[in-house]
Amino acid sequence: MRRLRDHVGGLVADTRPLRNDDFRRLWVANIITVIGAQLTVVAVPAQIYQITGSSAYVGLTGLFGLVPLVVFGLWGGALADVFDRRTLLMITTLGLIGTSALFWLQAALGNGDVWLLLGLFSVQQAFFAVNQPTRSAVLPKLLAPELLPAANSLSMTVFQAGAIAGPLVGGLLIPVLGFSWLYLIDTITLFATLGAIVRLPRLPVEGGLTTTPGLRSVVEGFVYLRGHPVLLMSFVVDLIAMVFGMPRALFPEIAHLSFGGPTEGGIVFAALFAAIPAGAVAGGVLSGWVSRIDRQGYAVVVCILVWGAAMTGFGVAVALADQWQRPMLVVAIAMLVVGGAADMASAAFRTSMLQTAAADSVRGRLQGVFIVVVAGGPRVADVAHGTSAAVVGTAAAAAGGGVLVVVGTVVAAIAVPSFVRYRLSRDAVS
Repeated sequence: MRRLRDHVGGLVADTRPLRNDDFRRLWVANIITVIGAQLTVVAVPAQIYQITGSSAYVGLTGLFGLVPLVVFGLWGGALADVFDRRTLLMITTLGLIGTSALFWLQAALGNGDVWLLLGLFSVQQAFFAVNQPTRSAVLPKLLAPELLPAANSLSMTVFQAGAIAGPLVGGLLIPVLGFSWLYLIDTITLFATLGAIVRLPRLPVEGGLTTTPGLRSVVEGFVYLRGHPVLLMSFVVDLIAMVFGMPRALFPEIAHLSFGGPTEGGIVFAALFAAIPAGAVAGGVLSGWVSRIDRQGYAVVVCILVWGAAMTGFGVAVALADQWQRPMLVVAIAMLVVGGAADMASAAFRTSMLQTAAADSVRGRLQGVFIVVVAGGPRVADVAHGTSAAVVGTAAAAAGGGVLVVVGTVVAAIAVPSFVRYRLSRDAVS
């Protein structure tokens, strides 16, 4: 019995990072903030679909989010290698509060212009693109290297838990309260994160840039990355997984046409959006094993193959929904849950690899590249899936994307075998 308890305890998430006061305050604030943020994530595509009735327009959120993510993610990473990171977090968090308030205002005024909504979404993503590399670059200054995998797992678990609650609550509340209330909740909850950031110590950069960050400093980050093929491949395989395998732009249409939900939201819509985060939370709760894995590259490849297979299964379930609607809804949600758990583990490995490997003087820039890949990939997927679904249908777009993930990952693993052989606890990347 004692051996069983020890084994189970080894699977449960490692909570040692929460002993650090600064990390704990940020983590607790994220619990509050992330639910509001996910309400906006649900409300924006739902409002666009209500205005236009088109998945192609929903897919445009990928394009309107990608451009500021690329530009400000890379530049924001350079900023994080110059300025005090606490100050930069405060400025960008205030920017997120302001854009969220504007989301509320346009919805409260009954906006029916999809281009206004997409433009505001772009501004929000610009602030997000500077905020996230800075936040990630802060963690190695607060925690010991051996605690980073556990800290990343804890942070991702909170984020994904909010991504469950947000869609479930949002999908149910949109038909009742409308979009404006969801945006208002997001605005209010962001003040919790602002409060945690204010209490951080000053976080100057050690050996950072001494000149105004510009294109040259961004290029220097890419040059550093090019010299580390293991880190570079971690980005490549994640792009393969997200660009080809993330079908979220199809969820409004699938919920409505394949599973009989209303156009403005509803429980099926909410369940589809919540399924991937639900799997990620389950994976996060049972993430104690992540810190003990030596073959990090191999683990990432396996996780992405599972993700691709799950997305293929999701597309097949959608294709069969006309014949067996309710059973296939269960299968579709189950496939998304499995994919979410696999993606959680892959993200924890890749984030920890980057944080541990990078010197503090380039950490912001590499985290900028990371946020472009992690957040930009799904936005490219939004455009690709929305466009392809208009041609071949939602089921074929989702299933075909999953197949491409499997094929692309296998090709990448064969092309760069050193990534598959990489052992994070053994190799030194400098």
